[in-house]
Amino acid sequence: MERLRVIPTWRYGRERLYVCLPDGRNVAWYDRETARVNLLGEDHEEDVLTALGPFLTGPVSVGPPPVPTPAELARLSLHPDDDLAPNRPGEALLIDLDRDPGPAHRLRPDPRRRALTAERTVGEALDRMDGAGWHALHSVPLPGGDRIHHLLIGPGGLYAVHALYAHRQRVTVADPRVGLGRHEPRPLLRRVRADADRASYALTAEVRPVLVLVGASAVTVPAPPREVRVLTDADVGALTRTGGVLKPADVEALHAMARDRNTWARL
Repeated sequence: MERLRVIPTWRYGRERLYVCLPDGRNVAWYDRETARVNLLGEDHEEDVLTALGPFLTGPVSVGPPPVPTPAELARLSLHPDDDLAPNRPGEALLIDLDRDPGPAHRLRPDPRRRALTAERTVGEALDRMDGAGWHALHSVPLPGGDRIHHLLIGPGGLYAVHALYAHRQRVTVADPRVGLGRHEPRPLLRRVRADADRASYALTAEVRPVLVLVGASAVTVPAPPREVRVLTDADVGALTRTGGVLKPADVEALHAMARDRNTWARL
């Protein structure tokens, strides 16, 4: 038969290598994370393994694709316009900047770009947790024009994560106010708690609020704020060190529910 093509893709936080016929039809895919070659038909098994040979680094299992779980079926039934999983960190800001880039020359940096830097930094850190059983959704829209910067779902529970740009600034967190450098403190923790409360209502599960300070030179917290966990971008990985709260099936079910735009439209 004609030579098969191997096409790498990165989807939903996982790398897959699709094996295609010359006419573009898929005959198999290799999931690096599970070390499994999923065949859509037995006819091409030998040719598929030959094509994938340069990419296989150890023993792999070979067989038909696994039967989808109820959560996977729910995800597959989503209309693409309703699926939030493909959202990039800072998706809403990216769209806003694309529609209105602002003047080419500004006396001061566009605050939207600073906010985008913060959301990208935190979002990329959260996305790296995917292999440990965690899922991150970004720029989750809420009625009224608000949004949750990041929603993290995993064995340790659910977190509504708010990213704040604080590059080279001293930050003081005195509940409910957050002060950056010499700027007037703002009651930001009220917003962070409100986002988590709305997410808890939408998902009918406890969602804990988190504030991540990106690039802060120093952080002062005179007293632990009520309910809100305050981290720097270097400490985001600490969120995954808690476990035993949710079973894998619960994580997948909540993720499938959270990624559906209609879940949030009902708030």
